[in-house]
Amino acid sequence: MTLRVLIADDHAMFRSGLRAVLGTQPDLACVGEASDGRAAVSEVLRLRPDVAIIDIRMPRLDGLRATEEILADPANATKVILLTTYDHDTYVHRALRAGASGFLLKSLPPEELIAAVRVAARGDALIDPSVTRRLSARLADGIAPSPPSADLDLLTTREREVLLLLAGAYSNAEIAGRLGIGDETVKTHVSRILTKLNLRDRVHAVAYAHLNGLVGQAPAHPDPGKDQAGRGRRRREGTRRDP
Repeated sequence: MTLRVLIADDHAMFRSGLRAVLGTQPDLACVGEASDGRAAVSEVLRLRPDVAIIDIRMPRLDGLRATEEILADPANATKVILLTTYDHDTYVHRALRAGASGFLLKSLPPEELIAAVRVAARGDALIDPSVTRRLSARLADGIAPSPPSADLDLLTTREREVLLLLAGAYSNAEIAGRLGIGDETVKTHVSRILTKLNLRDRVHAVAYAHLNGLVGQAPAHPDPGKDQAGRGRRRREGTRRDP
């Protein structure tokens, strides 16, 4: 399946370069461009791409406001990745609250941006590693964007583990491999997390984890091959864990 991508940035050279990068991938296709925030909203509503890559600082309507308008549309199915040169905390928090599927710096290597498009398309969220490290350090110093929600107490130990892995951009299969449980069990845990915390989807679950000071506890993203090998070994040995 080809993922349809829209690029919104007020610099024509950047749009051209990003279109060329996406064009190197057989499963990605750039279906539209926009040079300002207002046009970005209009083009997303018209083209309904799978993923929109939107720069934060644009004329007429900034990328954050554009994202808020796009994701507020009940009929919207487009995932939004926000790009910026500046990693201000205010930008990160607004992006997460709006439901953006990614917050990335423009200095990110092309291959990582390509991976981020695929992560967003599958319904997960990704924050630039340098931003995550900085937020983790601030949280460790007691500078949290908001106090932890009491709703976290509603989660079981396993559900909290799954939430932390969601915050680390793990897929269901990777979570299953990490915890030694089945894919269907992971889906059940995710569904219960969303219900208990009154969250709309996985992206909001990731935002919730970041905004409630859990980001520093999320493990580094695994080597999928290693996890799958471990999972297969556990199955052969007949080892099981309680969900």
